[in-house]
Amino acid sequence: QSMNYQSTRDHAENPSYFNIDAALNLGLAQDGGLYVPSVLPKLDLTKIDPAAGLPAVAVTALAPFFVGSSLAAALPEICAEAFDLAMPEVCVGDPANGVSVLEQFHGPTAAFKDFAARFLAGCMRRLRVGQPIATVLVATSGDTGGAVAAAFHRLPGFRVVILYPDGRVSARQAHQLCAFGDNILTYKVDGSFDDCQALVKSAFSDADLRAATVLLSANSISLGRLLPQMAYMV
Repeated sequence: QSMNYQSTRDHAENPSYFNIDAALNLGLAQDGGLYVPSVLPKLDLTKIDPAAGLPAVAVTALAPFFVGSSLAAALPEICAEAFDLAMPEVCVGDPANGVSVLEQFHGPTAAFKDFAARFLAGCMRRLRVGQPIATVLVATSGDTGGAVAAAFHRLPGFRVVILYPDGRVSARQAHQLCAFGDNILTYKVDGSFDDCQALVKSAFSDADLRAATVLLSANSISLGRLLPQMAYMV
């Protein structure tokens, strides 16, 4: 039996259900809602072995959400690709106080979002084999855009369009967002991040645009970005 997802705006007695493959391809629901599991699976924490490494932990945590998906068998490979980054636990101050932090800035763009962006790219390149070029549309306040750009850079079958608020990201972030080239297109917007996000949501709600162009989401409205962040929270 497949894991079912539905729109947050679908309040019908018998809502429309989608598997995660469809939810990833659609990004935002046609009614403007977000895709969420119809029922949250229960994770048996006794099956989690921290010593097995982050990719293995990710597979265990994510597997219930991919039941019935064409990606289920590839999940170990996807997680191995996405979570193959250093993430050391570093003691803060006196070791006796037991306080430590999980450093998540050792990826290609120095953002914790590198993990989930790489996971999303791994899912989408497998889902869209032999299909028309897709446009990954993303709004960013600085770190999301760079992580998505790095994950999809030169990936056949995809182009990335990044919108960021002009003058409202750091100089380093602005340079990084514009440095990739190739299949990465970056546009600065005269406005705030909310304005960028509104443009993205407007695009996904435009039936004519979606009929002419395959649009994919890479913001956290995408389950491919949201779900893998569980892996280092478990």
